[in-house]
Amino acid sequence: MAVPRKKMSKSRIGMRRSGHQLATVTWVEDKKSGELHRPHHIDLKSGTYKGRQVLSVKTES
Repeated sequence: MAVPRKKMSKSRIGMRRSGHQLATVTWVEDKKSGELHRPHHIDLKSGTYKGRQVLSVKTES
């Protein structure tokens, strides 16, 4: 079984874990409607992606 040669210091452990933090979610404002949506995702309210109509929007009645 592999055994570490020396004790890992708190600094080195912290450096290894430095990439484990959560990334913040970015939002982009739609040019036409002004709604916020995730980049490279379909805007579910308008049904558009990259300026094209992709989904048909259900009307509430």
